[in-house]
Amino acid sequence: MTIAPLRVIGLGPGDAALLTPQARAAIAASDCIVGYTLYVELVPEELRHGREVLATGMMAEMERCNAAIDAALAGRATCVVCSGDPGVYAMAGLVFELLDRRGLAHLAHAVEVVPGVPALCGAAALLGAPLMHDFASVSLSDLLTPWPVIERRLDAALGADFVVVIYNPRSRRRADHLEKVLAIAARHRGADTPIGLVRQAYRPDQQVSVTPLSAFDPATVDMLSIVIIGNGATTMVGGRMVTPRGYMDKYAPDGTRKRGGGE
Repeated sequence: MTIAPLRVIGLGPGDAALLTPQARAAIAASDCIVGYTLYVELVPEELRHGREVLATGMMAEMERCNAAIDAALAGRATCVVCSGDPGVYAMAGLVFELLDRRGLAHLAHAVEVVPGVPALCGAAALLGAPLMHDFASVSLSDLLTPWPVIERRLDAALGADFVVVIYNPRSRRRADHLEKVLAIAARHRGADTPIGLVRQAYRPDQQVSVTPLSAFDPATVDMLSIVIIGNGATTMVGGRMVTPRGYMDKYAPDGTRKRGGGE
């Protein structure tokens, strides 16, 4: 059995300027584009033109990925488009898992994962430099991961003083999850800890704000948002959110090493 090229592509945050040349070329080399309707609409119109498009709504990930595999098995070069990076809370892993489940693991060599700008990197750039030191990312969606597991991971990451990036922070069905996260954060962080909120990054309705933990309003957050909770050292510099890497502890501002600064 043979299979045509099957690419899982990251579109980045949604601005065509952040679509990498590699991703653009991969879409152009495809006969068929498969994806969630919203993400297919992020593909530049000139790349969609003349190509078969298979788009589905929310909660149809299995259907989309199986359709992409079927198209590639039928000999059509196919791409699955994802927002951000395809290997970060997206479809790359599911494509491989389905190939394995369908007894087609030997065809995994035909799958190319094309990286994109992850949502957390796009959000961090808009906020300033909040991810300069160790960080963890946690999705609050409990559709695939039980909430107690999510809660345990959050408590561990916040307790270890990681900067924490929150994906899928709030929906109508689970409006109280983010409130629970803020309560966990309050056990490990000071009231003035900066929390960054980026909504619709690099899209026409983009919103960017930083608020102290004590004043953060979860009602301002939705599923199109990324939330970044600072660590114990995260600060504000001229309105920008910054997590120090530690340079100022080791070096004087002129670059000379401080006495006792370590190796």
